[in-house]
Amino acid sequence: MQFEPVIGLEVHAQLKTKTKIFCGCSTQFGKSPNSNTCPVCTGMPGVLPVLNKQTVTFAIKAALATHCNINQESRFDRKNYFYPDLPKGYQISQYALPIAEHGYLEIQIEKNAPQRIGITRIHMEEDAGKLIHDSVRAKSLVDLNRTGVPLIEIVSEPDIRSAQEAGAYLRKLHAILKYIDVCDGNMEQGSFRCDANISLRPIGQKEFGIRAELKNLNSFKNVEKAIRYEIERQTYVLGDAKPVIQETRLWDPSKNKTMSMRGKEQAHDYRYFPDPDLVPLIVDEKWIQDVAKDMPELPDEKLQRFINDYNLSDYDAQVLTSSIELADYFEETAAPLKEKKQAANWVMTTLLGMLNTKGINITQSPIRAKAFSKLLLMIEDNKINANAAKIVFEQMLNTSKDPVTIVKEKGLEQVSDQSELETMVLDVINENPDEVTAYKGGKTKLLSFFIGQIMKKTRGKADPKVVNSILKSKL
Repeated sequence: MQFEPVIGLEVHAQLKTKTKIFCGCSTQFGKSPNSNTCPVCTGMPGVLPVLNKQTVTFAIKAALATHCNINQESRFDRKNYFYPDLPKGYQISQYALPIAEHGYLEIQIEKNAPQRIGITRIHMEEDAGKLIHDSVRAKSLVDLNRTGVPLIEIVSEPDIRSAQEAGAYLRKLHAILKYIDVCDGNMEQGSFRCDANISLRPIGQKEFGIRAELKNLNSFKNVEKAIRYEIERQTYVLGDAKPVIQETRLWDPSKNKTMSMRGKEQAHDYRYFPDPDLVPLIVDEKWIQDVAKDMPELPDEKLQRFINDYNLSDYDAQVLTSSIELADYFEETAAPLKEKKQAANWVMTTLLGMLNTKGINITQSPIRAKAFSKLLLMIEDNKINANAAKIVFEQMLNTSKDPVTIVKEKGLEQVSDQSELETMVLDVINENPDEVTAYKGGKTKLLSFFIGQIMKKTRGKADPKVVNSILKSKL
C-alpha cells in the first residue's frame, strides 16, 4: 500500500518589541539569567497583566502580509499546564478567538506551478522560560528572562505533502517576517521556532491518519531531515501493520532520528478558559489601515520589481530577494551602475560563493556594498579588466581596502591607449612570423595566442576588446 504524507506546521515567532507582552521588562537576549524579570512575568500573587500595544500592531502586520482576515474582536485565554519554566502554571495565549484567521502563502518548488499553503490562524501569546540542563550534575536550572516575551504562533493548514514543501514554506514565512521587521528570525536564539505535525494516509483516502508532533527543530535543514525521517518511520510502522502512536517526538540532530518524548496532548488537556484579567481586544478598521499604510515591500512584490526594473531572470530575482539583507545589498551595489545585470552576476556568483565558503551571511560580508559598487564601476568605465577585477576583489576580501586604492597600489589600470597597444601588437606580430603565416593560412584560432602574448607584455592590463580589434586589423 502506498501512503501520502500530510504535514502541518506551527511556527512560533518572537516579536521585536523592546518590552514583554504584559509587563515592562526588557526583551533583550543574552542578559544574565533572571535579570529581565519582574513580579508580573514571574507570576507573583496579586499582579495584573497589561497588554503591549506594539505586540498587537506587529501581529496585524504579520496578518496583512500573509493574507489573513483580522478579527475585530479577539480574546486572551489561559492555557494550563505545569512545567518548571512556566511560573504562573499557565500561559496567556489565544484560543477561541485569535487575532487573525484564514490566510495563505504561495510557495514554488523549482519550475513547478506556484502552490498555495493555507494558514489556519495567527494568535498572540507569551513565551515560556528556558531550562538549562547541567551536563555534569543531575540538575536543571531555570532562566525566566524569556518568560513573557511576545510571540505570534502561525498555524498552517495540513496542505504540505513533502519535506521540500515544508522547507519552502518556512523559508518564505521567515523572509516575510524579516521583511516586515516584526521578528529577527534568529533560529539559533529561538526567535523563529517550528513544530511539525506529520501523519500518513493511504493515497486516495480523505481522512487523516494518526499524527506525531516533532519538536526541537532549530534550522530549515533539520526541519526537512526530521520530516523525511518521520515519514520513513511511519511508513515502516504502517507497513508492518502496527498503529502509529499519537505522541510528541524530539529530533536528535546528532543521531539524525526522532525519539519519543511524551504522549501528545489534546486541546481539552490544557483546560483553556478566558483570562479574567484581560478584557477583549478590539481592533478597529482605522488601526488596520494605519498599519497597512506603513507596510513595506514584500518578497513577492520585490521579486517582480527586480524582474521588471533590472531585467533579471525569475531565478536570479528569487535568489536576490530570498532575504531582505541580500536584496538591500544588491540594490545598493547596483544603484550607480548602468548595467545592473553585472551587479547581479558578481553578487550571486563571486560574492555569495565566497560567503558560502566562509560559512557567513551577507550581513557579515567583509566587502560593503558601496565598496563593491566602486569595483564594478571601474569595470564598467574600462578602468580595469575582468582579470584585474578578480585580483582587486581578493585584496578587498583580505584587507578591506578601498578598490581604487588597491588598483593604484598594484598598478592594475587597464591599458586602452590605441597607439600604445598598436605598437605592442606589431611587436608581437614581428616576433612570431610562423604563427602569422599559419593564421593567414586559415588557423584563425591562433588569435587567442596573439592576445595572450600581448597580455603578457602588459601584465594582463590590456583592454581585450581593443587588442582584439587591432590584431584582426593588422593580421
